Amino acid sequence: MKAFRAIVRGYVQGVGFRYSAVRMADKIGNITGYIRNLPNGTIEVVAEGPEEELKEFLNWLHHGPSSAIVERVDVEWQPYTGQYKSFIVKF
Repeated sequence: MKAFRAIVRGYVQGVGFRYSAVRMADKIGNITGYIRNLPNGTIEVVAEGPEEELKEFLNWLHHGPSSAIVERVDVEWQPYTGQYKSFIVKF
């Protein structure tokens, strides 16, 4: 099991990115954690799960929903904690 924290930069707030990410995490399966808007206009994603599923999810984050314009995704791999039960939008 692996984990990462990612900051998604670009035109990513107000375009359905967070809820699309929740649907994608559910579709891929076995991903837990959260996604939230940050005050500076970026999105933070913390995700945990099997490495292959996380790589697929991370690949999706580089594009997001069709209404988003992702300029950059900064990723930091972290130790798995097992603290999340599902993947949610955090406010």
